[in-house]
Formats: sequence, C-alpha cells, structure tokens
Amino acid sequence: MDILTTAYDLVIGYILPFLFVLTIVVFFHELGHFLVARWCNVKVSDFSVGFGREIFGFNDRHGTRWKLSLIPLGGYVKFAGDENAASVPDRDLLAQMSAEERRTAFVAKPVWQRAAVVAAGPFANFLLAIAIFTFIFMVFGKTVTAPIVDEVRENSAAEAAGLLPGDEILAVNGRGIETFNDLQRIVSASAEVPLELEVARGTTVLSITAVPQYREVTDNFGNSQRIGLLGITRSVDQNSLIQKDFGPLEAVAEGTRDTVYVAGRTLDYIWGVISGRESADQLGGPIRVAHVSGQVADQGLLPLLSLAAVLSISIGLINLMPIPMLDGGHLVYYAAEAVRGKPLSERVQEIGFRVGLGIVLFLMVFATWNDVLHLSRL
Repeated sequence: MDILTTAYDLVIGYILPFLFVLTIVVFFHELGHFLVARWCNVKVSDFSVGFGREIFGFNDRHGTRWKLSLIPLGGYVKFAGDENAASVPDRDLLAQMSAEERRTAFVAKPVWQRAAVVAAGPFANFLLAIAIFTFIFMVFGKTVTAPIVDEVRENSAAEAAGLLPGDEILAVNGRGIETFNDLQRIVSASAEVPLELEVARGTTVLSITAVPQYREVTDNFGNSQRIGLLGITRSVDQNSLIQKDFGPLEAVAEGTRDTVYVAGRTLDYIWGVISGRESADQLGGPIRVAHVSGQVADQGLLPLLSLAAVLSISIGLINLMPIPMLDGGHLVYYAAEAVRGKPLSERVQEIGFRVGLGIVLFLMVFATWNDVLHLSRL
C-alpha cells in the first residue's frame, strides 16, 4: 500500500505538473515552426508532441499528421523532403518527388524562408511567455512593496554603505525605482558592482554608493542560486503594499518587461558560466524541472503558469544557441549560405550535426547529473 501511495504522490505531485508545463511550452514552440512553414507554403508531414511511437493522432486536410507520442520529453515538426525531425534532407525521397511536390519541400525554399521557419520556434516561446505574464497581470494585477528599507543586516553591503531602516530608495544609477522588486532585480544582477543609490531619508535626499555582495541564497523550495545582495529587508507594513492593476496595453508592456528581464538574467548566467564567474552546478535538466513543477503546483495554477512562462523563455534561448541540431545551429548554417551564395557542403553539415549531437548529449547528461546531486542535498 505504501508503494501505491508513493507512486500516486509521484504521479500527481510531480509527473503531471511537469508534463503540463512541458507540453504547453513544446506545443507552442513547434506551433511557431508550423505556422510560419504553412505561411511559406512548406508541406508539414508530422506535428508531434513527444517522441517515439505514436499513441494517437489524426490527419488534417493539408495532410499533416498531428500526434501525441510515447516519450513526452519534447516534440518536433517534420517537413516534406526531410529525413528526420532535425531537417536533414532526404536526397532519395527528394529525387522521387514530382516537381510540384519539391516546390513544397523545406529544402527547396529560399534561405530567408528557411531561416524564418527555424527562428519562429524560439520566437513563439517568447510570445508565449509574454502572453502568460499578460494574462496574469490583466486578471490578477500585481501586489508590490514600496522600496522602503525595514531592516539593515549586520556586516552587510547596506550597513557598509550607511543605509538605515526607513530609508526609501528612489533611484539606482539614475534609474527610477518604484517597487522593492525593481531594486531587487538590479541588485541581484550587480554583485560586486558599485551602485549609486538616491535615498530619501525623512525630508533629505542623499546619494549613497553601495556594492552588493556576491552570496548564495536558497528559496522556499530549497533551490539555491548566487546573486548580489545588499543585506536589507523590505518593509512589511500594510501601508507599504501597493496593488497595481493593469489595462490590456499596460499588461502587455509589463509582461514584455518581465520576459526581457528573465531572458536577460538567463543570458547573464550563461555568460557567467562561460567566463568562469558562475558555477555550472545551477544548470538543471528534466529531473529538476519536474521537481520544481511539483513544488510550484502545490501553490496553485497561477504559479505553475508563471513557471511555464519562465521555462518557455529558457527553451527559446537554449534553442537559439549556435549549436548544430538546435535552431540556432541551423540559423548559423543559413547565415553562411546567405554570405556564400550557396549551402555548406553536405559533409561539413554532417560533421556539424554530429558535433552538435555530442554537445547536446553531453549537456543533457551533465544537467541530469546536476539534478541528481541537487536532489541528494535536499
């Protein structure tokens, strides 16, 4: 009975929230490829959510097979004339096609159309994130805290700078601050970087220089991350809480700002890993996503949708990395083709795909290993 209970908790608590989040993100990514392909008159033979054997599906009037497959860890769109979902041309199949059929093959399209089809997947991920954030802001608004210091911790950057309880942060490096979250976003991305704070203390406005300390923090789910910290807490007084409501255009603008912020923080972390400033142990794979999905699902549908938005941004950015096998790798090939006036040789592309596959497999294994280590520490 204990085994059944554990299995039930695992399925309901972790697997289903994970599949819910991943399916939304993957579906919209592939839908981006699909819609632009249709716009470019490329025949789409398969639209699959998941890999492996088909569980069920149907054919639409254009001849596309829409299907749900057995392994729900991704998905793909396959175009006419392609050997596989990585858009590797099938030369034998192309040779057997009629002239009319070849005109709808992906490989026969101008380079700008192929680039547009490939870029549409990540672009759809960013649009999905904006749409989710916009929906949340329109329906529920946003409760924020005024940028007022409640407590200054000992031996902190804030104490060294001379900040005091009751201080209100008006601006950072000349940029106006409206909420405590605005301040947190700037500080967290500015470890060891001097910040010029404009501070209201009573009726006096002061200019204070503070250098956020580089610290590892743990969130409510036990997940750790390294960010810049001043060492202050926000005011918990009810008068410091601000309920912000948004109209449609304001919600879109706020959703776009949040999407840009998440993308910027993600890119900053990736660059930090490449430059050696950040540790790669924060890279996570499907196991950690499933774990976080289960934790967030306990808080309700709204946080789970927010997680889907963040994951959608991450997948969009990852797919734009210039690695063969990923969308970004294809875009590099198309850029080279546009410059040269002809495609790279099949041999060069094949070598690139093999190298790209090796890199992707390595990253998957590395991320999974990080996931196992992360869970073992909880």
